Amino acid sequence: MKVLVIGSGGREHALCWKLRQSPRVTEVYCAPGNAGTEMLGTNVAIPITDLEALAEFAREKGIGLTVVGPDDALAGGIVDVFESRGLRIFGPTKAGARFESSKAFAKQFMERHGIPTARFGEFTESVDAHKFCQEMKYPLVIKADGLALGKGVIIAATREEAAKAIYRIMEQRQFGEAGRRVVIEEFLRGEECSIHALVDGRTYAMFPSAQDHKRALDGDEGLNTGGMGAYSPAPVLTPELEAQVREQVMERFVRGLEKDGIAFKGLIYPGLMVTAEGLKVLEFNCRFGDPETQAFLPRLKSDLVEVMEAVIDGRLAECPLEWSKEAAVCVVMASGGYPGDYAKGKEIRGIEAVDGEATVFHAGTKRVEGRLVTSGGRVLGVTALGGDVRAARDKAYAAVGKIEFEGAHYRRDIAAKALKG
Repeated sequence: MKVLVIGSGGREHALCWKLRQSPRVTEVYCAPGNAGTEMLGTNVAIPITDLEALAEFAREKGIGLTVVGPDDALAGGIVDVFESRGLRIFGPTKAGARFESSKAFAKQFMERHGIPTARFGEFTESVDAHKFCQEMKYPLVIKADGLALGKGVIIAATREEAAKAIYRIMEQRQFGEAGRRVVIEEFLRGEECSIHALVDGRTYAMFPSAQDHKRALDGDEGLNTGGMGAYSPAPVLTPELEAQVREQVMERFVRGLEKDGIAFKGLIYPGLMVTAEGLKVLEFNCRFGDPETQAFLPRLKSDLVEVMEAVIDGRLAECPLEWSKEAAVCVVMASGGYPGDYAKGKEIRGIEAVDGEATVFHAGTKRVEGRLVTSGGRVLGVTALGGDVRAARDKAYAAVGKIEFEGAHYRRDIAAKALKG
């Protein structure tokens, strides 16, 4: 079987890496890919936004399975385009992807089906948004309804900050069409974690727990990023809380799909907050997390091709997932200045020195005249397995210490929360 992975980041390299391990896979293509995916197969210079060109490529090459990484391709309807041509593709349709592409849609769904979440309001008129803010306690979370490259969320500590955020999103259109509607919700305090789950429309299969690190600096300081590292399992999600996720989130999610007549096949991952009042869902995502995928897939013992085909065919119940008992820790090495301005083209050295100790997933990399150089904000995801989180963490940081490029930046406290107590 030939497979095609859509995207160019560390998540996509991890997907290519895992799919390539299937005995059924003969060739791997990645569009547009990076220097890491190039080592596993063939990169294809087609933008993820050119859905028709991607579908035509899949038809011409006889691709047996396409796997979508980025949210914007799903929101754009890539699954609908492929399915209209009889091509097999893993991911939700455009209608299903609304759980991520519209925060208002997701919040309405949660409210309808009793999935615990923060109190919220949604608005298309700024005057109504301002009025709602006057009735709420601070801080508040103000979100552009649509996709905004992970930047459409503003935490307002005061009424003045809330007013500025509403003006920037709804009047200045800082996030474009994504800000035509805003969702304003109470600020939840607690510890975040996430659960990924495969859904075939009728049943679901949960992944082990994981925790991402969004802030750029140690101690959860600095700006929000796409993710500076992840680890799995996350002790914060105790067996009792995991049971709550099954009962209060996933069971209600699947039943809600049926009641609302929503066809959803693919991967859903709710961002969770463990609060003093209990477990609450921050948001839904409709694709593999990045960098959580780089921590999950090295732990997955099942054939990923078999698993994805079971989802597509609606027979997930017949395909149980098998996981390694080892823990995984992924440390992201980023360009200096990320998530702000950063330089590109810095030569990367030392990856070969970590062979066997850890797996290095490429994100923002490319080859120029035979040299491996940086080409993005998040450059590498260095993942190690160990008997427990501490062992995996030690191995991951030992590997990171062998890799260098000018301006390299990484957090030194990934998974530290798992070691407390």
